[in-house]
Amino acid sequence: MGMNRTGIGGKVAIVTGAGQGIGAAVTAAFAGLDATVAAVDRNADRVAAVATKLTAKGHQVHAHCADVADSAAVTEVVDRVERELGPVDILANIAGVLQVGTVQELTDEEWHRTFAVNATGVFAMSRAVSRHMIPRRRGAIVTVSSNAAGVPRHGMAAYAASKAAATLFTKSLGLELAEYGIRCNVVAPGSTDTDMQRGMWADERGADRVIAGSPEVFRVGIPLRRLATPEDIADAVVFLASDQARHITMHDLYVDGGATLRA
Repeated sequence: MGMNRTGIGGKVAIVTGAGQGIGAAVTAAFAGLDATVAAVDRNADRVAAVATKLTAKGHQVHAHCADVADSAAVTEVVDRVERELGPVDILANIAGVLQVGTVQELTDEEWHRTFAVNATGVFAMSRAVSRHMIPRRRGAIVTVSSNAAGVPRHGMAAYAASKAAATLFTKSLGLELAEYGIRCNVVAPGSTDTDMQRGMWADERGADRVIAGSPEVFRVGIPLRRLATPEDIADAVVFLASDQARHITMHDLYVDGGATLRA
């Protein structure tokens, strides 16, 4: 993808969950296309490390510590980015938490925290950023959801429900913002080689089991026979945020190696 065709060079992008995994990969991808990136994460040390590494390579990356579940903190960080870095043209909602457990095992606190980050966080960031985008009549918002938002997963009810909420929120926002030329899209990854994914593995054969599938919990494997890398997901986010996707909005792009067998 040439820099000139993406239209990303020189733009300001906010990336949440930028301290690790997919968020860090998306931050690096935007920075590599000469965007100025505001990297947001609730872990100050991790996001600072990501920003420092990319800045050392000559990129414009600025670390911000904020919890997306805190709407006051979200408004504050978005206003600060607008003031210090310039008009935000791209928002990538990537911050997410995973709580595994059957419905009977889930506590109220686990349920509420899952929705606070995965759904309410997307709402708060998107609301704050789009308020600035609307008068300018331009911008792109990409939410990283999950293929679990469209396929039932055993032991992942809270996660799947929160991601389904984020998906339909983003599509509905896209419908509202279309008249202003602002596009809102979703990337739905399948199993991706991140700390979140590895945290679900019992041993070093975890990846093999994910690829093969688990008939006992009615989960098909991955037809492409590999896990996604964070960069695979980042490429999809960058595409949907770029000028090359200028006529795509309210779309849900599954990047899962065919795991959901979606029509």
